Order: sequence, then C-alpha cells, then structure tokens
Amino acid sequence: MKTIVINASPRKTWNTAEIMQAAQKGAESAGAETEYFNLYDLVFKGCRSCLACKLKTNTKGKCYWKDDLTDVINKIFDANCLLIGSPIYFGQPTSEFRALVERLIFCIMSYDDGTSYFTGKVNVGIFYTMNAPKEFYEQSMKESLATTEYLFSFLNGEIVTYPVCDTIQISDYSKFNMAGFSQEAKEKQWILQFPNDLEKAFEIGKELSE
Repeated sequence: MKTIVINASPRKTWNTAEIMQAAQKGAESAGAETEYFNLYDLVFKGCRSCLACKLKTNTKGKCYWKDDLTDVINKIFDANCLLIGSPIYFGQPTSEFRALVERLIFCIMSYDDGTSYFTGKVNVGIFYTMNAPKEFYEQSMKESLATTEYLFSFLNGEIVTYPVCDTIQISDYSKFNMAGFSQEAKEKQWILQFPNDLEKAFEIGKELSE
C-alpha cells in the first residue's frame, strides 16, 4: 500500500500540518508506505486549459505541463490512498489546494461521456481546518464544499471528509487586531477538542490505507 499525504496549508507546523501528520501515522500503522508533501513548498500553477489531456494521442488522460506538481500527480495516480488537508479561507480550501485539484482531476475527466479515464482506485481522505465553529460549518459550508469533494470521485475510491472546527489561529491574540476572538475560549477548545481531531485523523488515515 502507498499513501500520499499533502498539507495544503502555507503553515508547516500548525493545525493542518498536525492533522496531516496524525493521518500519516495512521496510514503507517496500517502498513502503508507514505510520502508527505508541503504543497506551498512547490512551484506550480493550476490548469492552463490547453486540452492536451483530451487529444487523441498518447497524452490523453495525462497533464501535459511539467513543474513541481508533475511528480506529485503521478505519485497520487500510483498510490492506493490520498490524504489531503487544507485550511478554509473565505469558505473554500486554499488556492494551492484548488490548483492541485484542477491539475489532478481535469486530465482524467472524459469530455466524451463525463466518466474517468483513470482505471485505478485511490481512496481519499479530506481534512478541513477552520476558525468557524462546527455549527457554522454544518449550516453554511458543508454543502458548498461537497462540490470539491465530488471531484475526487474520479479517482474511483472511497472518500471521507472531516472538519476540524474552531481552531486556534495564533499563540498570542493580544499582538493582533483580532478582538472578535477570545484566546481563552480558543485555548479551551484546543485543549478539549483538538486531541479528538488528531485521533480521528489517525483513524481515517489508517482505515483508508488498509
């Protein structure tokens, strides 16, 4: 088994990174070989709409453009599981996350009948980290994010999503113009809930990699 783990946050040591590291440990506990990528370390762009992946040649089903994302895409196609996490900005995953999805999925989406050119099977675990409380996610974000989640169905595997809500954003709120948030409340949530989120990420990583 091979599991690709992607942190689609610009931060390498905060909430999303910790969640993805827990998911990676879960995958490894199931015996999977894992590889971890910090997406913001890579230099790449989203889909250029060149349509080379739709040509009736040997480029069909393959992304033509070569950059730092090329190797990642190929490794995902060769893997059994993809675990990817992103913070939520303005109700959506990061721009880097979106660019990866464009490049990964568009090249395998058939414009003949809407099916997938991809013949393998990659299970996908998607983790969202956000400042918003769980209630807001359920009421205002879950439905819109389902569109992004649907795109991963072109990888033909099981898809599991997990929201990590009401996260602590910084270690000292007093240094910033962020009076709308209570550091005390955020720290309490971090102490009481975040360990459960890490445990759940571990379980998802394990289950999808088995």
